[in-house]
Amino acid sequence: MRRKDKEIKDKKVIESIIKRATVCRIALSENNVPYIVPLSFGYKDNCLYFHSAPEGRKIDIIKQNNNVCFELDIDCELVKKPEDPCSWNMKYYSVIGFGKAFFVDSPEEKRRALNIIVEHYSSNSHEYSANKINKVAIIKIEIDSMTGKKSGY
Repeated sequence: MRRKDKEIKDKKVIESIIKRATVCRIALSENNVPYIVPLSFGYKDNCLYFHSAPEGRKIDIIKQNNNVCFELDIDCELVKKPEDPCSWNMKYYSVIGFGKAFFVDSPEEKRRALNIIVEHYSSNSHEYSANKINKVAIIKIEIDSMTGKKSGY
């Protein structure tokens, strides 16, 4: 990171940003063309989890190239200086990371992943029918590296 004064290295602080985020964007690449998708997610044990329909562009790209980049942010706010729009800035905390995406196949692991996602947004877990488990795709990103950043705080 160029601005070392904005870098967050403490993994606990980075994980607190992840836990407060409501959207995770994953960036994929198909034939050297970028594709980014905002998703609901869950995080546990240095892995991100997403649910998806079993078909679609995101699924097709991951099958061809499972290298991903992800981004999450919280507390975003535009800081305006009325006299000079060129001095406007953003306040935020963010996490950007890299990893590999894999599909979760076993029904038990799918249930576990779905509960990790649900528990990110609520304190409840849930029971899932075999029919729902069979119809959902679960994507797991095993994180290789991630960095936090703060600006304006």
